[in-house]
Amino acid sequence: MKKIPSVEECIELLQKQGCSEEVINHCKAVRDIAVNIAKRTNADIRLIEAGALLHDIGRAKTHGITHGIEGAKIAKKIGLPKSIIRIIECHIGAGIPKEEAVLLGLPKKDYIPSSLEEKIISHADNLTDSNKKQRIEKAVENAKSQGFEAFANRLIKMHNELSKICGIDLDDI
Repeated sequence: MKKIPSVEECIELLQKQGCSEEVINHCKAVRDIAVNIAKRTNADIRLIEAGALLHDIGRAKTHGITHGIEGAKIAKKIGLPKSIIRIIECHIGAGIPKEEAVLLGLPKKDYIPSSLEEKIISHADNLTDSNKKQRIEKAVENAKSQGFEAFANRLIKMHNELSKICGIDLDDI
């Protein structure tokens, strides 16, 4: 399946892997936010939709920080395109640099979103609290309250970058 799966195929993949309805509903909410952002850019909407729906497929195995890595393993195994595998692997936090990854117990590598689609989905995930949209201030406040100052700073930077590309503050979309 080296093609981008349809919405129906994505939902089926999440269910087949054992994702809960709660995770699936969260993925749908992230998809909705990501598509709204993507429509204001030249991003690949089909990739955004599938990547957002599948970003948390690793939650079928774990709800810990390694769910991005576990999800990438699942995606490789089922033959998803590299673009989706990369979205799954680097969606956590507003990206995680390799030095920080090691401190978090992840394999030493950069998990920083680089493509526009990766950035949009990562940020849409950060703007989603369970299955509803939250403002950037709330996401930043949550990160800081957990002691993740660098993450909070990356959130602000990503929000500003994507808001500039869209020509509107993402909180207003």
